[in-house]
Amino acid sequence: MTRARIMKTMTSRKSLWVLLFIVIFWVSFTIFRNPLKIWAVFKSPVSFSRWNLVLKSACPTVPLNPPVSPKETELRVREVLEKLDQQIPPRPFAHLNNTTSATHSTATILNHQDTYCMGDTLDVLLEARDHLGRRKEYGGDFLRARISSPALKAGASGKVTDFNNGTYLISFTLSWEGQVSLSVLLMHPSEGVSALWRARKQGYDRVIFTGQFASGASQVHTDCALVLNSSVELCQYLDAQDQEAFYCVKPPDVPCAALTHMNSKNKDVSYLSQQERSLFVRSNIGVEIMGKSNVISVSKCNKEAVPEKEKCKLGMVSTTPSGHVWKNTWNPASCSLAPIKMKDCLRGKFIHLMGDSTIRQWMEYFKSKINTLRSVDLHEIGKLQHQLAVDLDGKINIQWQKHGYPLVGSLVYSVKEIENIARIIDRTGGEKNTVIVISLGQHFRPFPIDVFIRRALNVHRALQRLLLRSPDTMVILKTENTRELSSDVERFSDFHGYTQYLALKDIFQGLNVGVIDAWDMTIAYGTNNVHPPEHVVGSQINIFLNYIC
Repeated sequence: MTRARIMKTMTSRKSLWVLLFIVIFWVSFTIFRNPLKIWAVFKSPVSFSRWNLVLKSACPTVPLNPPVSPKETELRVREVLEKLDQQIPPRPFAHLNNTTSATHSTATILNHQDTYCMGDTLDVLLEARDHLGRRKEYGGDFLRARISSPALKAGASGKVTDFNNGTYLISFTLSWEGQVSLSVLLMHPSEGVSALWRARKQGYDRVIFTGQFASGASQVHTDCALVLNSSVELCQYLDAQDQEAFYCVKPPDVPCAALTHMNSKNKDVSYLSQQERSLFVRSNIGVEIMGKSNVISVSKCNKEAVPEKEKCKLGMVSTTPSGHVWKNTWNPASCSLAPIKMKDCLRGKFIHLMGDSTIRQWMEYFKSKINTLRSVDLHEIGKLQHQLAVDLDGKINIQWQKHGYPLVGSLVYSVKEIENIARIIDRTGGEKNTVIVISLGQHFRPFPIDVFIRRALNVHRALQRLLLRSPDTMVILKTENTRELSSDVERFSDFHGYTQYLALKDIFQGLNVGVIDAWDMTIAYGTNNVHPPEHVVGSQINIFLNYIC
């Protein structure tokens, strides 16, 4: 190598060393000038998470909605339960004679008058007594108060205030003119309420489910339940987002994914003593307390005109009672209903009905009243099949979908596409012409109430997510309704429905949704049917139309 080339190489190396020194100096100066910020950059996971998203974009595994911690959910479940526990304290039960008696209890109209005026509040003081005529010293009786005028097809519920000392104040708002009958029914004495509340917490096995698995050309049947205490291998059907699970005994040589259908039946299981069960024979349920002097006269009087109420809209707080029936038509107490043409209102809208068969009644009502709606065959079987009806010209799309487990019924239904309502909501984009209606309750009554509370909380959170991404989506919550008094009381008593009604109101307060108080409405109508008659369903839908149009 020539001397000139050697000198040139050495010069180049010196230049590189100088450049490297400058870079090191600049980096060192920057770090020492603001070391915390630089260290935070290296510690921060942001850049790495972006890289991970790129790597995983072809097959994402990160859930769109990170699950709420189980601890947080359980704390909220316990909070709702504790509120209910405070309203249902344990009551001693030594003998039937010590329990509340409708016959011996007295109901007295306070400030009795010959004639009352429309708009007045009528108060009744109830003193509970036992079968030996002794004054009760504690409250907790499950009462149902109602006023009615059968000739006018009018009715309303009453508000019950429990003073927890054996006395109750029943308040009625007199909303129409004419002869009005007063009724206060003893549904269950406080001792029976306490027994039902205790029994409900004790087991999941009052109902057993039978799962049907496809095995080649035949079917295999096994036991299924929300909880299965079994040493054999189980199939777990888990909602990973909300950690809600349903189980089946795994059939031999059949994969868990082969589950296709389900049905259920009541088991001969009771957590009530023989003495407690005597409280729930039909003759002891819904016994009248008011007696024969229970008719009053109401006139218009010369009162000032009642100010006009604003139209019913989403987010309104409901009163107690929430309204009254007159000529078989519902009249809300806090807002007014305008006449709305159903087909015009639904034009261009996507209506998603989710829940039990009481909201499926809406689907049947829509199809009977809109003759241009056409049912789409989705190739399912049974009454719990997913239903879809469309009007292509009117751009109306209405569908009904059952909620997830538990679904109680002796008829076989498909579970090939069953999922919890929260997951359906999470898949819904939502916008101003999307309307979601939810109804939960009846199928949860035979199980510990924490199952219902947990489901309601998960639906509430899914709705919060929906309204964050699409705040103009319309959401309606229909509470459950009353049902037959002669139903299996330990499993299906309206007391169980009422506690769920209270829990639902607690959980959903403050959320911008419309509430259809089917509980209060069915008491006002005087219907004791798990599937109310068509005119009651029509009144529910009239409120719904006013909410969305």
